[in-house]
Amino acid sequence: MLRLALPLVLLSALPFYLDAFWLRIGLFSMAAAIGAVGLGLLSGTAGQLSLGHAFFLAVGAYGYVWLAGEPGPGLSPALAMVLAVLLAGAAGGLFSPVAGRVRGIYLGVATLALVFIGHHVLLTADSVTGGFNGRSVPPLEIGGFAFTTADPELVVLGVPFGAEERLWYLGLALLALTWFTARGLLRGRPGRALVALRDSETAASVMGVNVARYRSAAFVVSSMYAGLAGVLLALSFRRVVPDYFGLVLSVDYLAMIVIGGLGSVAGATAGAVFVTALPLLMTRYADQLPLVTAPGSGEGSVGPTEAARYLYGAAIVVILLYAPDGLHGLARRTRARLRRRRPDTPPAETIPSSPEPSPARTKEHTP
Repeated sequence: MLRLALPLVLLSALPFYLDAFWLRIGLFSMAAAIGAVGLGLLSGTAGQLSLGHAFFLAVGAYGYVWLAGEPGPGLSPALAMVLAVLLAGAAGGLFSPVAGRVRGIYLGVATLALVFIGHHVLLTADSVTGGFNGRSVPPLEIGGFAFTTADPELVVLGVPFGAEERLWYLGLALLALTWFTARGLLRGRPGRALVALRDSETAASVMGVNVARYRSAAFVVSSMYAGLAGVLLALSFRRVVPDYFGLVLSVDYLAMIVIGGLGSVAGATAGAVFVTALPLLMTRYADQLPLVTAPGSGEGSVGPTEAARYLYGAAIVVILLYAPDGLHGLARRTRARLRRRRPDTPPAETIPSSPEPSPARTKEHTP
């Protein structure tokens, strides 16, 4: 428990020391981590290839914007967030009959169709999505506390708390909830059933696992995590546009779980931070990096976003060749190696030498 409490305390203290740029990177990384955990459950644990994760993020993001905004029902933002997550789960449930019967590359192609269909709907349903220009995101408010820069300004320990600082703690709470539920799911009976399903559907069905039911349930749960990630992304960006939720985003999420380690909650989080933070950092420090030019410098130059994709593409190749279990497996092996090198007993010179045992003598019997 202490291993989880200490990182939470450190992360909770960061808004007092970091500026808005680093907090935004953290927010985007936390949102990506929530979605990556969901995809990790689906592809890493259940063994179902999905290229449509961006579609369910869009359902969550646009569902929140429409439910809480105008035009729309104008619900309270907290209720709109919950309903947006359920809406993403319902979208996964509508697709789950396909997921329950199709597998492998065929499921990947089927989910790929969701991205193209969803992008077309986002562009054409102007009254709901705002069309090409998108829509502004209504700020979240829970119990009268607004997760935005409000007037009067909130000051905590001499530090002004604006939108990024407030959303940081919301993202941290949602990420902690994701970790708790996902790890509980993996360690329980559903997780064992999904692993058995991934390894062999025939063996799983012999052991009593309802194959179609668990495959469908995995898709629904993954979609709900994606919807929650979409809501947090919308709140962080403050505006949603259709072009963000395209095929590139789905590929990014696949890269996250491959780099981090398939079937691992911690690995999905690490991969999400790497893939999300790398292009943002390269954009900020483009003028200090070799072979990378600032955005908009002209044709024939490599921008920071393209350079970041080259780097994590190379990282995927290296991971697949030398560490198929990803960063999580690499960290686990490193910890085990360090544990083996750590001496379990005091150095030899501090241990008093014990006399060598004398050779056994023949026992004399009493006459």
